[in-house]
Amino acid sequence: MQRRAARAILVDEQGCLLLIKRTKPNESPYWTTPGGSVEDSDESVEAALHRELAEELGATAVVASHVFLFSYAGEDGDVVHHFFISRLSALDASARTGAEYSDPERGGYELDRVALRGDALAAVDLKPAPLKEFVLANRAALLTEAASVA
Repeated sequence: MQRRAARAILVDEQGCLLLIKRTKPNESPYWTTPGGSVEDSDESVEAALHRELAEELGATAVVASHVFLFSYAGEDGDVVHHFFISRLSALDASARTGAEYSDPERGGYELDRVALRGDALAAVDLKPAPLKEFVLANRAALLTEAASVA
C-alpha cells in the first residue's frame, strides 16, 4: 500500500518560508512544511495541498510547480511526499481547523516564518532532512519560482 502526502514550500511576500513548529512533550522542537495526506476525496495531489493549507494555516496559495519528492517505508507501506513551491496569497490563522488543534496530546503546531535568505533556515531542524538540504541548496531558484507566479 502507498500513502501520498502533499506539502508546500510556502513563500510569503518577504521571502520567508511559512513553517509549522512542532512541539511535543519530552522531545526537541522541529519544523515541517504545511501539508498532509492525500485523501480519496481529493481530485489530485495539488487539490490535497490546497485543502491542507486551508485546514492547517487558514491559507490560500498559488502553486508554481512540483519541485521535490521524498519517500520512505512507513509502517503500512511506502509514504511519498510531494513538495510544491508555492506563494502565499492570504492567511487567516483563526480559520485553522483539524484534530491537531483540538487535541493537546498531539503537541503544539505553531506557525513560524523563517527567512530563506541568511542563516535562519540553517539553524532550524526542518524535517525531513533531505528537504532542508534541497531548500538550502536551491534558495535563489525557489524564491524566483515563487515570485514568478501570479
